[in-house]
Amino acid sequence: GAEGPTLMSYFTKNQVQALKPKITFSTLRDLPCPVLQSNDLQGKPDESCSTEEIFEWLGAVLNQVSLDNKSSSFLSTYCCPEPNTVVEKAFLCTITGFIIPEKILQLLEQLCCYFNEPKLAYWLTLTVHGFADSPVSWRESEHGFHKGGENLYNFVIFRNLDYWLHMAVGTHDDCPP
Repeated sequence: GAEGPTLMSYFTKNQVQALKPKITFSTLRDLPCPVLQSNDLQGKPDESCSTEEIFEWLGAVLNQVSLDNKSSSFLSTYCCPEPNTVVEKAFLCTITGFIIPEKILQLLEQLCCYFNEPKLAYWLTLTVHGFADSPVSWRESEHGFHKGGENLYNFVIFRNLDYWLHMAVGTHDDCPP
């Protein structure tokens, strides 16, 4: 509207510029992956892993923690939960920046389309981390940045389009709706 030119001059005068999200791709080779069953949230010994186990495993993978359980580095002795299978190649795409909810929904819909054709993968995942210093958490409540900063959610989508949704917020934040 009428404020358009004034607003643009403000951004120009203060050297504000629009930044595009940074996108990185990587291929993970010989990755041990948990065996999951979409209808089994708790997991069963020797059959499938639970929602908590996959959530912890995803954190290790996304943070590039070694999953070989060797104590030589002493940084981590984490290993993939049992039962698991070794995947020859896994694809990891990371998008860093401010992404509006509509784009996240669009990405989620595109990921669901992945299973339209026969694929070898049984499941895939989308993790969204909010900024640690975001002023708003869920339900327009103030985010507990100085007390933790947790603010993320994760979808595990299965071939049959069932999904698991993990949500994590700090202890001082409102729970998601």
